[in-house]
Amino acid sequence: MGETLAGLKRTHSCTDISVSNVGEQVTIMGWVQKQRNLGGMIFVDVRDRSGIVQVVANQEENAEAFRKAAALRSEYVIAVKGKVQKRAPGMENAKMKTGEIEIAAEEIRIFSKAETPPIYIEENLDANEAIRLKYRYLDLRRPDMQKNFILRHKIAKIVRDFFDANGFLEVETPMLIKSTPEGARDYLVPSRVHPGKFYALPQSPQIYKQLLMVSGFEKYFQIVRCFRDEDLRADRQPEFTQIDVEMSFVNVDDVIAINERLLAKIFKEILGLEVKTPFKRMTYREAMERYGSDKPDLRFGMELVNVSDLVATCGFKVFTSTIENEGSVRAINVKKGSEKFSRREIDGLVEIAKKFGAKGMAWIQVEESGIKSSIAKFFSEDEMKAILERVEAEPGDLICFVADKNEVVFDALGHLRLEIAQKLDLIDKSEFKFLWVTEFPLLEYDEEEKRFVAVHHPFTSPMDEDIELLDTHPEKVRAKAYDIVLNGIELGGGSIRIHDQELQSKMFGILGFTKEQAEERFGFLLEAFKYGTPPHGGIAYGFDRMVWLIAGANSMRDVIAFPKVQNASDLMSEAPNIVDEKQLKELYIKLDI
Repeated sequence: MGETLAGLKRTHSCTDISVSNVGEQVTIMGWVQKQRNLGGMIFVDVRDRSGIVQVVANQEENAEAFRKAAALRSEYVIAVKGKVQKRAPGMENAKMKTGEIEIAAEEIRIFSKAETPPIYIEENLDANEAIRLKYRYLDLRRPDMQKNFILRHKIAKIVRDFFDANGFLEVETPMLIKSTPEGARDYLVPSRVHPGKFYALPQSPQIYKQLLMVSGFEKYFQIVRCFRDEDLRADRQPEFTQIDVEMSFVNVDDVIAINERLLAKIFKEILGLEVKTPFKRMTYREAMERYGSDKPDLRFGMELVNVSDLVATCGFKVFTSTIENEGSVRAINVKKGSEKFSRREIDGLVEIAKKFGAKGMAWIQVEESGIKSSIAKFFSEDEMKAILERVEAEPGDLICFVADKNEVVFDALGHLRLEIAQKLDLIDKSEFKFLWVTEFPLLEYDEEEKRFVAVHHPFTSPMDEDIELLDTHPEKVRAKAYDIVLNGIELGGGSIRIHDQELQSKMFGILGFTKEQAEERFGFLLEAFKYGTPPHGGIAYGFDRMVWLIAGANSMRDVIAFPKVQNASDLMSEAPNIVDEKQLKELYIKLDI
């Protein structure tokens, strides 16, 4: 059986001990990192959350401590009581915080023994992620993982302190709410006391934070868990954490200003970086036209160039027919790409374009001796000259073209731009480039459902000057919506909300809700709006994503204590799983899969 703490009290964490403690008696507790038996002396590295300290057991000085040390194996949990002493000359370890000292063991207690772990407890572990996630409690012992969670804690504290200092209140909103299907799928929770009825887990606290503004709280924030039953990607989890913010009596500039101050504070205190404010802003339309993305990475150039007007009457039917069908022809100039990409690698770029919806990718290699391209024969000398001037081509450049509907062109060239930048190592990983993307479309048409759907959510306010377009051209209406983008990754997004009951009802009508459907789904919000609603707006950050970027971790899963994998399962606990028939009966559920 393992020994107990009786009569023993921990005095220091492992790395709290330094040369200033030499001669003092200390007690440390932690895990055995490794043990080295050199005959009459045994050295033991003991690890706790703070780091590692070396313990030495000398057979001549303390036979009992030596005997206990000889029995130690990796990951045993122990206590060591002893005196701090300087290491022997020449035995110091400059790589360790405690490299100048060691503890001469007087007493060792073994609280629990450990089997050989299936993964090594070490930094920068090169192990299969599935094994790491199955034994997550061991993976979390590793120093680099613990650093991630110390960082996460510090960022959360900065956020709370910042909002507190600026007059915000942290208010918790419910986890069991009414399902209001619009957007991603809800996770549903059956009710035992209301047979046949279900709660939903919140995709965000959106309606509740708006109700808090109606309640007169004026400034709210919350670090909150959210849930979405959607297809997972590398930067998505079915349950995730948001920094959720809402304010009354504000416009877009007000929301942006305070959030720039928050981000500048986080980056200053965590990374020591002076983030210049105000951040660059760009409308959604400009971002798509220049970068083919609503979350552009500004750390490199290679912007999209529209050449539709130059090729509208050329001899290349792929281009001319696209323009006739209201599409566009756009290009990116890969500087020195002709020298850096072989023909086979260019074919690989064509496949990348196809992966994102394009039917193909035309290309031109610009060389000192002239143009090299299978499409060159379709252009007159003047047309070719005009294209090369438009894209600012020089000898050695590779020009890549995609012709299609705008959304396909943007998607294909936007992704191609990123792929090429990574292949050519054009991105400075030490840079942090912030960008606000503003004036998103309010609505988009869903061909499958044959109706307009909200780009953000049904409560987003249209731009004042576009309100009259709601009746005639809903697809042209811009929203008072904004995303904060960092290095090509969306950190968060928000909007000014609709506070007028009549405008909100009109919005529901455009989204295809009957008055009864709107009442059924959002009746309590519409009812609240009858009693005086302030103009209000806010933002929500993906907190996991923010920590991931700041930590420079390999995966977002490395900053979430117990994450799910691609199919939304937990490899450690084996959730989701079957439940007892008794539980299903209590919930009035009968399975028919």
